[in-house]
Amino acid sequence: MKLTDRLSTSTLRKLEGSMFIAPWIFGFFAFVAYPLGYSLYMSFFQVRITVNSVVYTYVGFKNYKEILVSNGSLLYNDLFPFLRESAMMIPIILVFSLMVAILLNIRFPARTLFRIVFFLPVIFSSGQIVQEFINQGEGSLMIMQALKIDAYLHDYVPESWAKPIQTVLGSFVLVLWYSGVQILIFLAGRQTLSPSMYEAARIDGSTPWNTFWKITLPGLVPYMFLNLMYTVVDLFTFPSNPIVSKVNTTNYGSSSALAWIYFSIILLFVGLTLLLYSRVDKALAGSRA
Repeated sequence: MKLTDRLSTSTLRKLEGSMFIAPWIFGFFAFVAYPLGYSLYMSFFQVRITVNSVVYTYVGFKNYKEILVSNGSLLYNDLFPFLRESAMMIPIILVFSLMVAILLNIRFPARTLFRIVFFLPVIFSSGQIVQEFINQGEGSLMIMQALKIDAYLHDYVPESWAKPIQTVLGSFVLVLWYSGVQILIFLAGRQTLSPSMYEAARIDGSTPWNTFWKITLPGLVPYMFLNLMYTVVDLFTFPSNPIVSKVNTTNYGSSSALAWIYFSIILLFVGLTLLLYSRVDKALAGSRA
């Protein structure tokens, strides 16, 4: 009797799936899990590299206490301005991506070309290229210099918010230029909405504005929160992120602790995003029932 005859169909399917996922599992443990665990291990040590070896001196939670309490400037001086910048960038990116996706869904000549143009920066722009553009001031809006917006910000806006707003405006074009993935997700979500709903709305005399608020926007809520989560993670790892630049090889123990603290902050925001989505999804389900 053949081996395949003795194995059930479900067992064969499980074996096939295991074989396909085995390379990913190996890569995860070899190139992700081990470095993560090793960095967590180093965060509890003072690491000193000598000529012959690496010396580990156990310090417990000293690195974490220094970052969170003793030397808060290492984290907080850059974290709070960055969070203010993110609070402005995230709505801008989501609204821009949604509007562009709706426009790209309309049938017009060279529509495919415009879709490619909006997604090409995601393919060709590495983090170093984007950072170089930001350093050269290429992402700023020319209208800022013409209208002297910087001076107005410093005169009429509190300093704690003036600098983040100025930073967002200084890289405004690049932020929008880097929104190709969000546009693609919204575009795919828009195409899942049945054309018959829009046809029925037109027959009932609904205006495009009412159709957008009653059909398009509620139908894109799941994709909106998917984009929200993607944008949060993307901004927290953006090339201009000041916290990421402080994770370096100067002090392995302190840098590892800072990386794990920052990782925990990212997980917190992702958790809040999931909680918000679950609340909104329940509210929409209740309104449909």
